[in-house]
Amino acid sequence: MPSSSNTAPSGFAMAPSNAIATVSLRGTLEEKLKAAADAGFGSVEIFENDLIGSALSPREVRALMGDLGIHCSLYQPFRDFEGMPGEMRARAMDRAERKFDLMGELGTDRILVCSNCSPHALGDRQRIVDDFRELGDRAAARGIRVGYEALAWGRHVNDHRDVWSIVKAVDHPAIGIILDSFHSLSRRIPNESIREIPGDKIVYVQLADAPLLDMDLLYWSRHFRNLPGQGGLDLPGYVAEILRTGYEGPLSLEIFNDRFRSISSRLVAQDGHRSLEYVRDAALRLLDRPAAMPAPQPPLGAEFVEFTATGEDVPRLGETFAALGFAHIGTHRTKKVTRWRQGNVNLVINAEPKGFAKSYRIVHGTSICAIGVRVKDAAAVMERAAALGIRAYSPEGRPGRMAMPALRGVGGSLVYLVEDDGAEALWAREFEAVPVEDLTDDAGARSIDHLAAVVHNDEFLSWQLYWRALFGLEGRDANDVIDPSGLVHSQALQSPDGSFRLTLNASDARETLSSRFLAQGLGGGFQHVALASEDLLATATIVRARGAAMLDIPANYYDDLVARFGFDGRIAARMETAGILYDEDASGNPYRQLYSRAFDKLFFFEFVERGGTYAGYGAPNAGIRLAAQNRFRAAENVAE
Repeated sequence: MPSSSNTAPSGFAMAPSNAIATVSLRGTLEEKLKAAADAGFGSVEIFENDLIGSALSPREVRALMGDLGIHCSLYQPFRDFEGMPGEMRARAMDRAERKFDLMGELGTDRILVCSNCSPHALGDRQRIVDDFRELGDRAAARGIRVGYEALAWGRHVNDHRDVWSIVKAVDHPAIGIILDSFHSLSRRIPNESIREIPGDKIVYVQLADAPLLDMDLLYWSRHFRNLPGQGGLDLPGYVAEILRTGYEGPLSLEIFNDRFRSISSRLVAQDGHRSLEYVRDAALRLLDRPAAMPAPQPPLGAEFVEFTATGEDVPRLGETFAALGFAHIGTHRTKKVTRWRQGNVNLVINAEPKGFAKSYRIVHGTSICAIGVRVKDAAAVMERAAALGIRAYSPEGRPGRMAMPALRGVGGSLVYLVEDDGAEALWAREFEAVPVEDLTDDAGARSIDHLAAVVHNDEFLSWQLYWRALFGLEGRDANDVIDPSGLVHSQALQSPDGSFRLTLNASDARETLSSRFLAQGLGGGFQHVALASEDLLATATIVRARGAAMLDIPANYYDDLVARFGFDGRIAARMETAGILYDEDASGNPYRQLYSRAFDKLFFFEFVERGGTYAGYGAPNAGIRLAAQNRFRAAENVAE
């Protein structure tokens, strides 16, 4: 009998620890296999429908996998097997023999049997045990291991604890359990229950994350699963318990998701491989075991935001910065790059005629092309990024000429790493100071509160995985925001202490502000910078006096504020004059917001004032802001 370790069929090398089910990817079986191999997977689960629909015979599929350097580590699913009455039982055994023949042609030695959903299935436990004992005898004669999986909606068996009790009763070396994170975690089965299962009785492990939704389990499973690190299930804890058993086989992805069925299989496969490396690392750390990569380092803060600008846009952008309270305090010693500062906020304008900023500008126009984040150990972040398949950036023809290390972001922008204890020395080394009469003559911004990106729907989950896997950011508020032209999906991420915050926004509707930003800038990226102020009324007075173009909010909004929060009319009037939006949390902690108009419809600024422990982003005001921005756009179009 094959052991439960990760032993490949004859003719194959030992399988790496990452696998993916073909059902997780878009395209033909041939396209799926190539995407999996290109992403670095060593094996795949072949989903029956993919094989049935393929023009290739099982032997040809096996040959293709051999050419690609991968193999089939599981064939699935074998449905409606156990507890069938009369002739149905005999037919189930006959079907199993046919599938065993097929598996021999594919070159795989593991098969998944999912718990029965047939209305004909009998719930008699001894009958189920007897069925698996006979199946085990038949499988053993072929050198095959059978894995029994509890579907969360199974007719009589829907809990992996029930499966394990059946497997124990069967007591056959060819019969084991398959653990699937979605089926266990969607039913809130405690992870600790896995500790009862010896690792050599776990035939296979399938992983999927999912957003936390309250809906029918089957519908939730078939449409909303996603990759580890893209949902709200406790995948690290689940995997940690599996590793604790001594299981040495593959961790495999089985993802059913409508979005994944319509986007690039290459992107999903690459993200999938990254997600497995991420969740395995997180699980090992929970067990206090050696990991293959450095621990994630949450950013200590956003050090700078870099804008790429054409020569004619540089003065206009500088005027915008100045009106918002920034001062030009430095010019790069060798490049057409300037530094602007207010409080602890650094903005950089890059007008270089060649290099990354120029390339980004050609595609996206004057825009935010990069951000810099403060970290404790940049080398460790780079090492973790390499382990996760995140590429480092190096200027073509000038490797090693970087002032600071940088990583490629999902949408093409860069993420620079600035070591905390060397940040000021870096600025002094790279930039020549420009005399400024009074650096305190600003608008009151003291730090970057958060950054906001607008991304394509195809990349919405990829951005989340990137920041969660690399930097250990945590998912916070997820909201559906009403734009006058459609719905916008928004997801907030932040470091555990809140020193670095990021919001991601995507929309299917073509006329929403988010979608127009993507069209205007020819792709996703950072759209706005939120600056923290300690006195937003004072900030508003200053920036309006400086001539900054700020977003006007309608009077109806302030009438509603008075009704909702009981504001004194004079306070509401001052907020209306300033254009300030207001929210508060359940404990009464306040949050104030002030928005600029967009620069050439490509990016804008926000000032915020957080009171007490307010941790959100003013979600109730998002629709008001979007409506105001839409009115401004309409007025511009009329003027044109």
